[in-house]
Amino acid sequence: MKPYIHQKKEWPHFKWDSNSIVTLLGKVRNQQGKIIGKMESMGFDLQSEAVLETITIDVIKSTEIEGEILNPEQVRSSVARRLGFYIENEIPSERNIDGVVDMLVDATQNFNLKLTKERLFDWHSALFPTGRSGMYKIVVGGWREDTTGPMQVISGAMGKEKVHFEAPKSDLIDAEMKQFLDWYNNIKQTLDPVLKAAISHLWFITIHPFEDGNGRIARALTDQLLARADGIPQRYYSMSSQIRVERKQYYNTLEKTQQGSLEITDWLVWFLQCLLNSLEASNIILEKVLYKHKFWNTHGVAIQNERQKVMLNKLLDNFEGKLTSSKWAKMTKCSNDTALRDIQDLIKKGILKKELAGGRSTNYELIILD
Repeated sequence: MKPYIHQKKEWPHFKWDSNSIVTLLGKVRNQQGKIIGKMESMGFDLQSEAVLETITIDVIKSTEIEGEILNPEQVRSSVARRLGFYIENEIPSERNIDGVVDMLVDATQNFNLKLTKERLFDWHSALFPTGRSGMYKIVVGGWREDTTGPMQVISGAMGKEKVHFEAPKSDLIDAEMKQFLDWYNNIKQTLDPVLKAAISHLWFITIHPFEDGNGRIARALTDQLLARADGIPQRYYSMSSQIRVERKQYYNTLEKTQQGSLEITDWLVWFLQCLLNSLEASNIILEKVLYKHKFWNTHGVAIQNERQKVMLNKLLDNFEGKLTSSKWAKMTKCSNDTALRDIQDLIKKGILKKELAGGRSTNYELIILD
């Protein structure tokens, strides 16, 4: 197998063809400006709701890339607490959720702070509050030690494993990370911060300094540099969400780059296109926030029942499955009769309607505003 990029004598002196990325980079910067301009024209409440929605999705999707599914309501409550936003019916969240939220909020809200080894250790400790990754005890708040062998990315059944990548040896990590941090913190560079985000993501993932959590931390570093590129701590788009959509291509491009040369144009093109896709997808989030605002402006006076407010907000956010009276009763901790009365009241007010599709139970849905 060819040597990995970190094993080559020119490491880590990356190079690329500027002509191949200049148009794509221009599109990204233009779209970033449009989104920020659009949000700045809106009120504080709408901006806050958009930030809350974006960071919630970012946390969920960044963790989902690693195969871990988080409770969306717990994530939303944790983000709201960290940002000082009020939300109705806030619920407690688990320590591991608070940890990843703490990391992402610190990365983006404090985007101009220096990145240090200690700060990275704090992030890593926040990700693994029990000192374990699943069932396995790991080194937390420190570089990996490779006590069970080299750090490898492997797939396939036992005996038929395929090694996709092998990271630098653990005794090299401290020197590797010092070089990375010196570059990351160099404010005199003329490199566009969006390109710096792309390079730092690749560089950090290649060093793979921790036993676990490298992907989530790499994406937090990406978000930090994108916040610097925007010049504001508010997040209105989610790169992690788009990486989740393009996960297969993400891993394929990483593997190809790490087994290639220090010429990383293909990686930069993929990163910029993924970022552009995430910027375009952010319009969906913003439209959702605007619709929710319009909904409550229209119906807010007519809805005084707290159970109805809770369930309507769930329907406006990320409600899973079909709404039935039994599900309403379970989620609001009331009787089935009370749930049915709540629903029928909303039907009379023109807010809910029965779904046309029949079945063993009656399902209900929101009436969409024009």
